[in-house]
Amino acid sequence: MMWRGGAGAIPRRRTYLCRMRSRSTSPADLPATSPLPAMSPHPDPGPVAIRRAKFNIGAVVRHRIYPFRGIIFDVDPVFSNTEEWWLAIPEEVRPSKDQPFYHLLAENQETEYVAYVSEQNLVPDTSGEALRHARIPELFVHDAATGTYRMRGDGAN
Repeated sequence: MMWRGGAGAIPRRRTYLCRMRSRSTSPADLPATSPLPAMSPHPDPGPVAIRRAKFNIGAVVRHRIYPFRGIIFDVDPVFSNTEEWWLAIPEEVRPSKDQPFYHLLAENQETEYVAYVSEQNLVPDTSGEALRHARIPELFVHDAATGTYRMRGDGAN
């Protein structure tokens, strides 16, 4: 999923501030022509607090511990990957799930790849060096004069 907007913009496809229908709603309470509501197997947790994202789409960042950098092409307001992926992170360095997670077109000295990184592990990359990831031209336009990247207008959602 890709979306546009500044820091803190909420993706159009996801609605995090809405409550699920109450579990007290039964099919008998609905009109005959109304579709059945999606019922969650878990109690309604209430609204989810959304933190403002620190980095924008197109920001060039680097990992604060590991030697890689990249460009942000998507943001999840909270962790949105598999539990298996989560548990594969060593417990002593596992970040909290209740923070923005960023999708990066990432690169290190040897290769290019896509990374999923918590906000707490990213810092702005101020090196000014151009990125070399092969997929950047598909998604971004690079302004060599300012060193910034902006989403292509033709890469619609």
